Amino acid sequence: MGTKVKNTEIPLSLEQFHISEDYGFILPEPLRDLPVYYKPWMDIARNVPELISSHSLRLRIHDVLPRSLSVPFSEVSQRLGLPPILIHADTVLANWKKRDPDGPFSMENLDLLLTLPGGESVRGFFLVTLLVELAAVPGLKSILDVINGVQYNDVAMVTKALDVVGQAIDSMTKAFKLMHEYVDPSKFYGIMRIYLSGWKDNPLMPEGLVYEGVQEKPMEFSGGSAAQSSILHCFDELLRVQHEGSSGAFLRRMRDYMPPSHKQFIETISSRPSLHSFVLQQADEHLTHTFEQCVARLVDFRNYHIIIVTRYITIPASRAKQLRANKQGLAEELDAIRSAPTALEERGTGGSGIMTFLKTVRDETKDTSISQCTNGNQVSPEPSITEIQKAASTLTTK
Repeated sequence: MGTKVKNTEIPLSLEQFHISEDYGFILPEPLRDLPVYYKPWMDIARNVPELISSHSLRLRIHDVLPRSLSVPFSEVSQRLGLPPILIHADTVLANWKKRDPDGPFSMENLDLLLTLPGGESVRGFFLVTLLVELAAVPGLKSILDVINGVQYNDVAMVTKALDVVGQAIDSMTKAFKLMHEYVDPSKFYGIMRIYLSGWKDNPLMPEGLVYEGVQEKPMEFSGGSAAQSSILHCFDELLRVQHEGSSGAFLRRMRDYMPPSHKQFIETISSRPSLHSFVLQQADEHLTHTFEQCVARLVDFRNYHIIIVTRYITIPASRAKQLRANKQGLAEELDAIRSAPTALEERGTGGSGIMTFLKTVRDETKDTSISQCTNGNQVSPEPSITEIQKAASTLTTK
């Protein structure tokens, strides 16, 4: 056991970063309505799927974001420290309500405040993502205990808190698996991605979007992406996962799409003494094992993300090419998948080359393992491409 030392620094709290003790980064009570002045906009927002399916959306809005929307949207976004585009915080963190206010935080008792085309799959996609955020809360709270334990040189405290972090990551993976139950791959690939793709690194909008009354030149912003969730950024900084090159640049840019206080929390974790170095210096068997388990579970989560993307993007992209070539398939699948823009194939909603990005991030996570520096425990072996495709294909047939 290390020698405990006094530390006069004021302990960190989640509250100072606008993070809820119960809900983490999730907004505890999202506003369900706006003042009457905003009613025309809210009427459009609440009826986007119907307006699109009836081909009447163009009667209500224009290709250039009109001054009446772009100016207040940009001003409110600037006040919040966020870009003027639909982001993860909008679609997930602040886009939920309970059917029964006193009921559980579960799929059966949750609904979206605002939705997009894609039917029940949209609800499933955003709410499963919300449950992943919720599953991370115990680990999020324990990050502070890890930081304080390192500062006080308290091996037992760090080990205990780190074990909670690892269990939380495991719970996130379990919640992530609900995606297969609630989201139809053809609906996600052929419909939903279009409305989440943004106007940066999007071949369909190479110059961006004109915000009338804000700026004469088109502006570019990335669409909503899981990379805009603060959770994995927090765990990466805690474990000192080093993301380099284009993947690292993309992840750093995605932090500008987070609420500023959440971004500040990530940067605060990064500024504290290195947990990775602490584990190496202590050479405590139990601590090292617990650290390795955290890394392994984070690798497992990212491996599962690859399986999800294989099922929801890679396989549908291949199927789309086949359907366009043969003009065969079920009518609903044909309409949803074949009509998907070819320019978006193999790309994430944030604009990244999704599979290359995910594999790079996964490998960089694995590289932070203590076993890369010593002969300690090994993290979970990565699945081969064949294993990933087989797992995704098995899920597709269910």
